[in-house]
Amino acid sequence: MRTVRSLTSALAALAVSAASAVALTLASAASAPPAAALENGLARTPQMGFNNWNATHCDADFNEEMVKGIADLFVSSGLKDAGYQYVNLDDCWAEKNRDANGDYVPNATRFPHGIKTLADYVHSKGLKFGLYTSAGTLTCAQTMPGSLGHEQQDARLWASWGVDYLKYDNCNNQGIDAVTRYTAMRDALAATGRPILFSMCEWGENKPWLWAKDVGNSWRTTGDIFDNYPSMLSIIHQNMTLAPYAGPGHWNDPDMLEVGNGGMTETEYRSHFSLWSVMAAPLLIGTDLRKASAATMKILTNRDVIAVDQDPLGVQGAPISTDGGRDVFVKPLKGGDRAVALFNESDGPQRISTSAAAAGLPAAPAYTVRDLWAHTTRETAGAIAATVPAHGTVLLRVSADRAWAQYPPAVDVGVGLSVPYPGAVPIIQPGTPTTVTTTVTNAGRKPALEVRTRLTAPDGWTVRPASPSNTPALGTDKSFTTSWTVTPPQDASSVHDLSAATTYADGSAESTVQVTALKLTTPPTGTTYLSDLPWVRSTNGWGPVEKDMSNGEAGAGDGHPITINGVVYKKGLGAHALSTIEYYAAKKCTSVAADVGVDDEKTSNGSVTFEIWADGAKVAGSGLLTTADPAAHLTANVAGATMVRLIVTDGGNGNDSDHADWADARITCT
Repeated sequence: MRTVRSLTSALAALAVSAASAVALTLASAASAPPAAALENGLARTPQMGFNNWNATHCDADFNEEMVKGIADLFVSSGLKDAGYQYVNLDDCWAEKNRDANGDYVPNATRFPHGIKTLADYVHSKGLKFGLYTSAGTLTCAQTMPGSLGHEQQDARLWASWGVDYLKYDNCNNQGIDAVTRYTAMRDALAATGRPILFSMCEWGENKPWLWAKDVGNSWRTTGDIFDNYPSMLSIIHQNMTLAPYAGPGHWNDPDMLEVGNGGMTETEYRSHFSLWSVMAAPLLIGTDLRKASAATMKILTNRDVIAVDQDPLGVQGAPISTDGGRDVFVKPLKGGDRAVALFNESDGPQRISTSAAAAGLPAAPAYTVRDLWAHTTRETAGAIAATVPAHGTVLLRVSADRAWAQYPPAVDVGVGLSVPYPGAVPIIQPGTPTTVTTTVTNAGRKPALEVRTRLTAPDGWTVRPASPSNTPALGTDKSFTTSWTVTPPQDASSVHDLSAATTYADGSAESTVQVTALKLTTPPTGTTYLSDLPWVRSTNGWGPVEKDMSNGEAGAGDGHPITINGVVYKKGLGAHALSTIEYYAAKKCTSVAADVGVDDEKTSNGSVTFEIWADGAKVAGSGLLTTADPAAHLTANVAGATMVRLIVTDGGNGNDSDHADWADARITCT
């Protein structure tokens, strides 16, 4: 599940005798849960540091100079002061063969001065040093040996080099029981006498949260993350249910950070960092810090957010509500405060709300609410709410603080447009006047006074108020709405920002919504293949959605003829979970039909569901389909729908190998 997506638990081409020898070495270890506990005193809060894999893989610039540069940047950029400790090497740091004594040999090209010298350099900066290998006979990139059968020898070598952290992967494991393999390394590390944090990268295949508390300091709960929003969302869904299994010294690990690698928006990266912190996840930077932008560094060094992750109470936050893509996560903090994350999974802005009582805070006259990204503190009578942009997260620290009266009331402003279903992308047709609303809401115990609101649009657009934009006072739990007429120019296209700002005595609030300027075309009469029509939008878990071919995963046009269980189709859509393909139906279409299934270009692991939605209603679903299943015929009544969505989910187990075909997909319109 690294380097190439087909690298999951595939076995390398090794001699049978070698595999048998490994099996004999470990034969005496029981496969039952380990009897001895892990008591190394490490990771009392989730580990923080850097790992090169997401940024470099095995590229040539992964080398000694890069690692030294990262260590230097930890100090000079403030990362060390913010709590980041570990500078970790991933795959490809060693030669492919061991030496005559059976020891690892550092790669002579990448690390000409050896690993101990590099570890000493990292230590000289007041930091800690980590390495990687696999609980198998080869690592996942198959560039260096794994440690299966060499646990004691390898652990002694790493300790002599000054290693402080081991990431232990799961590739080429020869089918040997996971508990056996990981327990053997736990014991080997303990026997060295050196404190070495043990990070288990078992991908969640054997539900390590049920048994690994006594084996490792953290364990991966999912497959690898990729630098796109569907991958991040899939991992959130898998990890957010596992809160009961995490705590000081033993953490659920939803994989390393992608912040700064360029595949997501700044809003999505803030959600990534916010939710990893709320879920008490290890924070391992996965971008090349030598190239990191100021915006990336601002996210990675946000101490208010880091404090949520590093809270000494050691509780993983969990969702208290998930409705229509509106998620509310709550994390109890030491001293009684609550971290509250309002996460909008959907593709359009949504108002998300909860209360101090629902978050577990005691009854009080009012509460303080600190916005951990805006770095502002307000008071609320109890309501906790915000209009959250698409894929965005508002992260708050809420306290039953007796000093609440010194702060301005919590006021927020949202931008609203008519959409066909909650969470839809707001669309404005070029040259067409559209009504846009701004709504200001006061959650404070005190009234908001002298409230003034404005709406701004891109240059060339016209914005005119159609109702009053000011009010002298706004009481507790009261809202004030202004209507605006917004007209984009005839040649407007692409995505644009509409921004609302409100000022009031002692405070201000602002909100931005992204709208798409798009001329919507009414579909033709009769039955038409969907692959012959333009979609309004598409999102895809890996690579682009393809027309009349399978997904293929990488660039456009790299797929194959759509094939499900041996049946080849000339027409259709090739997607990859998680994915959404949306078409404009203009309330003129009656039905959608397709043969759906996992494409034959994947022979294992694919596990998806197919859904057809008419605006906000699910009107057809396939149930779980895997690589072993024939195509299922799916039909749906979409009469009256403005938008029709084809949605593929990952089946709840991550998006590995989830190549999903909408074969012969057709829509019938009148």
